[in-house]
Amino acid sequence: MLPNVISKTITLEDGREIIIETGALAKQADGAVVVKMGNAMLLATAMSKKEAGEGVDFLPMSVDYQEKFAASGKIPGGFLKREGRLSDYEILISRIVDRAIRPIFPDDYHADTQIAITLMSSDSDVLPDCLAGLAASAALAVSDIPFNGPISEVRVAKIDGQLIINPTPTQLEQASLEFIVAGSEEYILMVEGEANEISEDEMVEAMQLAHEEIKRHCQIQKELTIAVGKEVKREYNHEKSDPALFEKMHNELYQKCYDVVGKLIANKSERSELIKAIKEEFIESLGEEHEYEASLIGPYFSKIHKEAARNLTLNEKKRLDGRKLDEVRPIWSVVDYLPSAHGSAVFTRGETQSITTCTLGTKMDEQMVDGAVISGYNKFFLHYNFPGFSTGEVKINRGPGRREVGHGNLAMRALKKVLPKDDENPYTIRIVSDILESNGSSSMATVCAGSLALMDAGIPIKSAVTGIAMGMISDAKTGKYSILSDILGDEDHLGDMDFKVTGTAKGITACQMDLKVEGLDYSVLKEALYQAKAGRLHILDEITKTLAAPKADLKPHTPRSFIMSIPKELIGAVIGPGGKVIQEIQKDTGATIIIEEKDNAGKINIFSNNQESMDAAVSRIKGIVAQPEIGETYTGKVKNIMPFGAFVEFMPGKDGLLHISEIKWERLENMEGVFEPGEEIVVKLIDVDKKTGKFKLSRKVLLPKPEKSEKKD
Repeated sequence: MLPNVISKTITLEDGREIIIETGALAKQADGAVVVKMGNAMLLATAMSKKEAGEGVDFLPMSVDYQEKFAASGKIPGGFLKREGRLSDYEILISRIVDRAIRPIFPDDYHADTQIAITLMSSDSDVLPDCLAGLAASAALAVSDIPFNGPISEVRVAKIDGQLIINPTPTQLEQASLEFIVAGSEEYILMVEGEANEISEDEMVEAMQLAHEEIKRHCQIQKELTIAVGKEVKREYNHEKSDPALFEKMHNELYQKCYDVVGKLIANKSERSELIKAIKEEFIESLGEEHEYEASLIGPYFSKIHKEAARNLTLNEKKRLDGRKLDEVRPIWSVVDYLPSAHGSAVFTRGETQSITTCTLGTKMDEQMVDGAVISGYNKFFLHYNFPGFSTGEVKINRGPGRREVGHGNLAMRALKKVLPKDDENPYTIRIVSDILESNGSSSMATVCAGSLALMDAGIPIKSAVTGIAMGMISDAKTGKYSILSDILGDEDHLGDMDFKVTGTAKGITACQMDLKVEGLDYSVLKEALYQAKAGRLHILDEITKTLAAPKADLKPHTPRSFIMSIPKELIGAVIGPGGKVIQEIQKDTGATIIIEEKDNAGKINIFSNNQESMDAAVSRIKGIVAQPEIGETYTGKVKNIMPFGAFVEFMPGKDGLLHISEIKWERLENMEGVFEPGEEIVVKLIDVDKKTGKFKLSRKVLLPKPEKSEKKD
């Protein structure tokens, strides 16, 4: 008997359809849906425990997006031949969904929650990442899990001057901007993407169009909730409360907190110690035996501290460290800090510091991407590391987490827009940012340090790129708001908006935005973006004092590159049987040689740290691919001696016959004692057999012709 499947359809402007179905699969989950677009199918499930864990005062939620290789008819690579840990690409999509979904849950909901989104079938014309947020929200919509949604996510791209929702992969290749935007019916929640140096107005225009589409998706999900009868959500009580304790703490501690944050202390540790002392003093004042719930003191104090810090900024336009709202912390930077690196830079802004390296490799260093949907090679990648000591913590290094992957991806997107085109750049480029101090936007420090490291390495980027993290504190009741430039870690925690914008002097190259405030007016968003632009340009002026343009030459120890093209039919001659020729050249010269067929020709890229090595490799290859010309003279080497003459290698890989009659003008009876194998002789190419292509050589034509002797009477 077929299950009762409930289905809803969203029709895009160009006629394509997104179908949401529930009731057929994973019916033991709290909520499960299948989202279809073309042949792409995503299964999303939502599960949540009924009760919260003991002492848990946050939402312990995990979001996992995974692509099954079978979805596109592939078998995973590697030894195990099965899907393992999530790839960086899957982690990035998981983060995008998490950042959109998490703020929509009730603040007092603390039960373990898990959302799993699985790509079950792929379509080469559909990018599944822009459907993941819709699928997750729809799974929650058909469950009884408390959720202040629905929400949805779409990709918006500008192609040939037109904004398009959820473009195909082919269309996306031509896009001048592309953002994934998440939101509810009322407001935008999250934005992430990249652009080709666009204006702030263009970015806002794209967000507005995306939000209009999101509103339609949310309405369809509401209809789906009604159709499955899940309008009423489960009841829960995950937080203890003690109004009397909160009132007592607020009365006694609010002004103390306000006074401390009002001291405008720039040092994070000093400020934290003073706030901590207020809490400890209050706990001591209660005595060992008191009637209040001890577990509530921490959360209540955090709430009071947050209120005091927010009010300081809203009422007095003051910040925790004493800066003006649009003021960027002091900056210093240096390049060529690490003498053995191909490029390096240190960038410090306030209490945030990154040391970043740029390493240049060959095509053999390219990153292989083996995914269910996306496969290929990547010649530019950026890795971001965030050790515990950067925030004064003891933390075991377990490898990069989701945060590190996300921050690295944002910085990579920001910088890749200014790199030379692939056909102009022979190198595989790896940027590594190690955060040494962190108090506010280490990802933006990575962008600035990465830009300097690229220029220090001599990579001819179009322009330097800088980034800034912005925040906002607002009060919906009074309408007051304050936009903050270059936010501290504490300001990120206290604020209603956190967005990072990167770009050149010309425009925006990437952004990542998370909004925690309802009903943000687009005029306020524009104001924030233009304030961010001023901050970016200020930082650009500062790093320009360190290095204004890419260095004219590579470091002495950086591998040089020489590119040459050869006729397609000569590729085999350079490689040789079983790679013998090219391996021999690399062994003899020490150079690295890479050959590939491109544009119906052979493209040869030669890398070497030594100019002599480079010249030797180039000379050997030129000798192989050079075309013999009749009438030209060559210095050859005797290879084999036969009764009728000698075979001479007159060019690399090219042998010709020097017949016994062409050795000298005098007649030779035999070849005995004429030449030794390996002997170098000068010969002239006198003919090429049109049928066989064999070369005919002569030595005698280069020798003086003896004069004829006169006959005697």
